[in-house]
Amino acid sequence: MLMTVLDGSIVTVAMPAMQDDLGFTPVGLSWVVNAYLIAFGSLLLLAGRLGDLIGRKRMFLAGTAVFTAASLLAGLATSPEVLIAARFLQGAGSAAASAVSLGILVTLFTEPRERAGAIGVFSFTGAAGASLGQVLGGVLTDALTWNWIFFINLPIGITVLLVALPALPGDRGLGLRAGADVPGALLVTSGLMLGIHTVVKVEEYGATSARTLGPGALALALLAGFLVRQATARNPLMPLRIFRSRSVLGANLVQMLMVAALFSFQILVALYMQKVLGYSAAGTGLAMLPAAVAIGLVSLTVSARLAGRFGERRVLLAGLVLLVGVLGLLTRVPAQADRANYLTDLLPVMLLAAGFGLALPALTSLGMSGAKEADAGLASGLFNTTQQIGMALGVAALSTLAASRTESLTAAGTPVPEALTGGYHLAFAVGAALLVAALAVALTIPRGPERSPRPAPAGRESRLAAR
Repeated sequence: MLMTVLDGSIVTVAMPAMQDDLGFTPVGLSWVVNAYLIAFGSLLLLAGRLGDLIGRKRMFLAGTAVFTAASLLAGLATSPEVLIAARFLQGAGSAAASAVSLGILVTLFTEPRERAGAIGVFSFTGAAGASLGQVLGGVLTDALTWNWIFFINLPIGITVLLVALPALPGDRGLGLRAGADVPGALLVTSGLMLGIHTVVKVEEYGATSARTLGPGALALALLAGFLVRQATARNPLMPLRIFRSRSVLGANLVQMLMVAALFSFQILVALYMQKVLGYSAAGTGLAMLPAAVAIGLVSLTVSARLAGRFGERRVLLAGLVLLVGVLGLLTRVPAQADRANYLTDLLPVMLLAAGFGLALPALTSLGMSGAKEADAGLASGLFNTTQQIGMALGVAALSTLAASRTESLTAAGTPVPEALTGGYHLAFAVGAALLVAALAVALTIPRGPERSPRPAPAGRESRLAAR
């Protein structure tokens, strides 16, 4: 999980070096990120269900192997085409491995307190990966070359494979006959791929252009066709019964809104520090390190205890309130570098980001709480899919709003630093509004999550869970 999330953010600070070395065009450079996001987001749901059918351990190992091999290919790339192809393969491998990770976790840890602790670790690695990626990306690019942001995955991937082979219990899965819905698979994969591609290209083409509206309408039609197919197929790829759980449905919607909002924190804050305050790439990563530390401490030490005492819904609400405070404070950051003070303007923001360490573990537990054991991989894939959709929507909406506001201020004669900051302020305000909407949805989630009864694991699984 750490490697998967880290790879989504580690490339951001290394992209200028890639452009200089490989000769990317400005438009082509965006595909270093987009190729990964499109493959990752569009294949999660399919990979999660396939994990239920052929075995989650097999899917996890196959995805990790593909991701590791693709990382080697990316590090050795000598042309834009090879790097983009490698990034697409990385996204596919990430989807296969991460889609079943939560499913493996919730079937191994069945006792509520143990599961809450395990999900806290899982959530920490995801949050830490996003922040650590920016630090490592800047340090590795400055100290070595951009190639090493991919080579660093090799020892991690090989270690994961060597540990997972003996440690994870084997599972045969339900068999392809239990849900080998080929038409459904084609509809959902093509619909998600086209939809995510459309969203990430909104900034380039504009929200109302034919090149946005046409593919967007087709993507919605494909996804609608998928839902119709799932309602009528004898062996659906995604049984719609999973949406009968208010906890699962509410948690996925909250996550989509929360991740879309927090794009403005993860990416736009980094841009603000570099373009307005003049921080270096490595300096930006180090300045954001307190956020990763705060998130890690909260998710690893107190989130499980608080969830056990007050319930996951209350912990989620508390985390969301803190995150509203994060984006609220960011709407007031100064536009002049000489007036900015890290200790008073940015450090409080980084510390309040600890709310993510409360919200994400609680949200993850709620998102998996109503899934039966046979659907654990599907629920895991669905949860990760809504995360990617939220990220894509956040990229499209908030970056477009920020750029549009900056352009209008610049045209009116506003100096560039003030114009950039004005754009970021608008994005932060919209992000705060999205978090308020997430709070409203979270209030509709049942106080006591619906947990499907699970048989106690036997033999080797019992020993693993006991550990």
